[in-house]
Amino acid sequence: MSNERADDFLLLILSSPSGAGKTTLCNRLRSEFPKLRFSVSHTTRKPRPTEIDGREYHFVERPTFEQMVRANAFAEWAEVHGNLYGTALKEIEVARQTAEGVLFDIDYQGARQIKAHRPDAIGVFVLPPSLAELERRLRGRATEDEASTVRRLEGAKREIAHYGFFDYVIVNDDVEQAYGRLRGIVLAERCKRTRWAMRCEALLTEAKPMNVSKEIP
Repeated sequence: MSNERADDFLLLILSSPSGAGKTTLCNRLRSEFPKLRFSVSHTTRKPRPTEIDGREYHFVERPTFEQMVRANAFAEWAEVHGNLYGTALKEIEVARQTAEGVLFDIDYQGARQIKAHRPDAIGVFVLPPSLAELERRLRGRATEDEASTVRRLEGAKREIAHYGFFDYVIVNDDVEQAYGRLRGIVLAERCKRTRWAMRCEALLTEAKPMNVSKEIP
């Protein structure tokens, strides 16, 4: 008996304004679901002190990124806060061969491009509890100067304006509760009828008709 489903591969997009906590949620998800491959994006921004090339991002120079754009090497790309970000097609291809799904940590522009090509991709938008709390988190980062903080707060309003594009919205007021909601989304999506259609049809094909007696009692 075949164990195949209609489409066992999960495309999960996680997006949020900078500082809303999606990276923490991504890391929790990757820890619990190791077969959900994290898509490592390319970016032209400089790495933060704790970041490692190839783990959080592939850090490249702008000319290299632009060359990849010309070569149609990206599934999606966008410019955010003056830096370029993109998901290489190779990331999805590798995930298809080695994992049960791929997790994207991208902004709404990238999410729109991914869903344009793959409408079955699941979009989750992470909200901060308030803009005041978001500002507090951003100012708590040692890596942000005043101009950068103001720019990110303005960008947050633009990001939130696109909430209607996503399938789910999670408010990250408490990381444990927020992760519980995200985990629930993943489990529910894996049980969707469309993902099990092939298995159901296979069972129907295997079913043998019941024997009916030809004798009339």
